[in-house]
Amino acid sequence: MPEAVTEKQHITLNVYDEKIDVYVKPEEEQYYRLAEKVISATYNKYAQVFKGRRSDHTIALLTLVEIGLKYEKEKAKNDTATYNNTLEKLSSEIDVLLDEKK
Repeated sequence: MPEAVTEKQHITLNVYDEKIDVYVKPEEEQYYRLAEKVISATYNKYAQVFKGRRSDHTIALLTLVEIGLKYEKEKAKNDTATYNNTLEKLSSEIDVLLDEKK
């Protein structure tokens, strides 16, 4: 069965001092808008400190590093592998006990 075609819509993001045209799924637009704000705010923070002392490229890279760091920290907080392993062990132990009762 063919997958449903997802229509994308055109939006313009204003990131720092540049307009960027992208096509997004309508249900994801809010996340693009939030990302736009985070990127611009983070870039502006570094630009205030380093403008004239560092290149725009370096400021953009510092912005990416900070956002990447936040992403990795958040991802680590949401790592469920430990919980899944514990649940699997408990389930196995319960299965063994139930089999012994039969």
